[in-house]
Amino acid sequence: MKEAAGKIFGLVGALAAFPRRLAAREVVRQGGELQHGVTRRTTHVVLGRTWLGKLDEAKLEARIDAASVSGRPVLSENGFLGILGLLEVAEAPAMTRQALIDQSQISPRAFDLLALFDAFENPAEPYAFRDLILAKKYAGLLAGGATWSAIARSVHRSGPVSSLTALSLHVDGRDTIYARLGEDLAELDGQRLLPLGRFDDAELEDIFALAEEAEEDGRYMEAAALYGRCLASDPSDSVAAFNRANCLRAAGHGQEAMQSYLRAIKLDPKFVEAWFNLAGLFAAQGKAHTARRHLKKAVALDPSYADAVFNLANLEYEAGDLAEARRWWSLYLELDSTSEWARTAAKGIQYADLHLRERTAS
Repeated sequence: MKEAAGKIFGLVGALAAFPRRLAAREVVRQGGELQHGVTRRTTHVVLGRTWLGKLDEAKLEARIDAASVSGRPVLSENGFLGILGLLEVAEAPAMTRQALIDQSQISPRAFDLLALFDAFENPAEPYAFRDLILAKKYAGLLAGGATWSAIARSVHRSGPVSSLTALSLHVDGRDTIYARLGEDLAELDGQRLLPLGRFDDAELEDIFALAEEAEEDGRYMEAAALYGRCLASDPSDSVAAFNRANCLRAAGHGQEAMQSYLRAIKLDPKFVEAWFNLAGLFAAQGKAHTARRHLKKAVALDPSYADAVFNLANLEYEAGDLAEARRWWSLYLELDSTSEWARTAAKGIQYADLHLRERTAS
C-alpha cells in the first residue's frame, strides 16, 4: 500500500538524514508530491532536522507553532520516512503517548518537541519500551537544567538514538550533554559512536519493575516488550521469559507465548509454573496428550502442586478415563481438602465411583 498517494508534503527546513531529491523521487513514485514550504494545497508538514543547527530555541518553537496552527499533521523526518514505508521498526511498539508521558514524568511540551526532532526511536505513537527509557533520561536532563533543544542537538551526535538507552546521561549547564563512560564523562560528539550495551543492574531492575507495572495494569504487549528487553540484557533470566510468555498469552499471542515458555524451561528445567502454563496452552489448543505430559512433568518436579494435579484429573475425565481421573482427584484431596476445588474433586470421585460400579455390574 502506498501511504504517500494523494498527499502533498510541505518541507520546512532541510532534511538531515537524506537528500531532498531522493525523498521527492520516492514521494512521486508513490503518487504524492513534495514541495518547499507550506501552501494551501499542503496536506502534511515535514520538519527538517537541519533547523536544529541554524535556529535558537525560541525561533525553533515559533516556527513549529506556526507550522502547527493550521491543523495539518506535522511530521518529523522519521515520521515522513514512516509514511513512505522506509522506516524500519526494531520491535513491536505498544505504548500510547500519554502512557509514556505519565510514566516518564516528562513535560508534554518538551516530549512533543523532542519527538518532532526524532529524539525517540519511534516517530509517533505507539511507542516502544526504549522510547520510555529515553523519555525518562530526557526528563532527568530537563530537571537538571538542560533545554529540550540542547538534548535534541546532542542525541543525534551519537548515532542511532537507541544507543543512548544504555548510557548514563548528564547535563553541564543548559546546552551540553555528556555520557558517562566508566569513570569519565564524554561529550556526545560525532567522531565516536557510543555502543548499545547491556543495562547495569539498577537500570535492569527499573525496566523489570516497569514491566511488572504494565502487566498488572493489563497493558500486556507493552509489558511483553519490556520483559523482552530484560531478556536482551540478561539472556539467562528465566523469570523474564516466563512473565513475557504470560503477557503474550493474555494478549492472544499463543504461539509466541509458547516459545517464551519453552525458553523459560530451557533456561530453568525445574521451572514448575512454566511447565504448568505451557500445559494450559496445549490444552486450550486441544492437544490433550501433550498437555498431560507437561502437567505430569510439573507434578514430578513438585508433587505438592495442587493445581497441576487437579488439571490432570480434569484431562482424564474429559478423555473418559474415570479411574485415572479418580486417582488424580484423590491425590488432590490429600493436598487440599477445604476449598471449592476440593469440593469439586470430591464430587468427581463420587461420580467416578458411581459409574465405575455401574460398569462393573454390567
